[in-house]
Amino acid sequence: MKRAISGLYAVTPDIADTPALIVVAEAALAGGARLLQYRNKQAPATLRLAQARELHALCRKYRVPLVVNDYLDLALAVDAEGLHLGAEDGSLAAARAQLGPARILGASCYDRIELALEAERIGADYVAFGSFFPSSVKPGAVRAPLALLRNAKRRLSIPVVAIGGITLDNAPGLIAAGADGVAVISALFDADDVGVAARRFSALFTVRELATRHS
Repeated sequence: MKRAISGLYAVTPDIADTPALIVVAEAALAGGARLLQYRNKQAPATLRLAQARELHALCRKYRVPLVVNDYLDLALAVDAEGLHLGAEDGSLAAARAQLGPARILGASCYDRIELALEAERIGADYVAFGSFFPSSVKPGAVRAPLALLRNAKRRLSIPVVAIGGITLDNAPGLIAAGADGVAVISALFDADDVGVAARRFSALFTVRELATRHS
C-alpha cells in the first residue's frame, strides 16, 4: 500500500488500554488521516505486538498505511506498511534491506538537512523535520526553523513531514512553507473530538490542493 506521503499523519499517543487506543485511532482515520504511526515508548513488547496487530487491521479497513515507530522487528511481525526510524534507532540501510522496496521507510532528521539528503540517498520514502514548536511529548527536542522546510523542498525529491507541537493554528504556516504532511499527536488525540480535529487538519491540505490546481 505504498503511496504518496501527504496530509495528516496521525501518531498514536502512549495508551496502555488497547480498546481505548483503537477508538481514538479509528476516529482519526475516519476524519481523514492519510497515515497512522504506531508509537509507544513505554509498553512492554507483548502489548506493543497486540496493539500493532489491532491497529493494522483497523488501518486496512480504512486503506491507510500503518507505520511502526522504531521497531523493525515489530513492523515485520505485523506486516505493517512502513517503519519510521530516528537517528539512533537503527540503520536506515539495514531497515531498507529487510523491509524490501514496497514498504514505506521514514527518517527523523530533526533540524539537519544533511541527514535528510543521506536518508534520501539510502532509500527513505520521506523525511521528518522538527520540532518546529514546543512539544509536550518531547519537551527537550531540538527546534527546527521554518526556513528548513523551504530548503528541503528545493533539495529533496521525497516528501517532507513536519512534526513537533503542531496545532490547527500553526499548521498552515508549515504547509505554506512546503510541508507535504504534518505529524500530530497531542493536538489530535487530546482534542475533545478526535474525528473533528482530524477533519480540520485534513481540510488544511484540501485548501492547498485547490489553490495549487487553480494557480
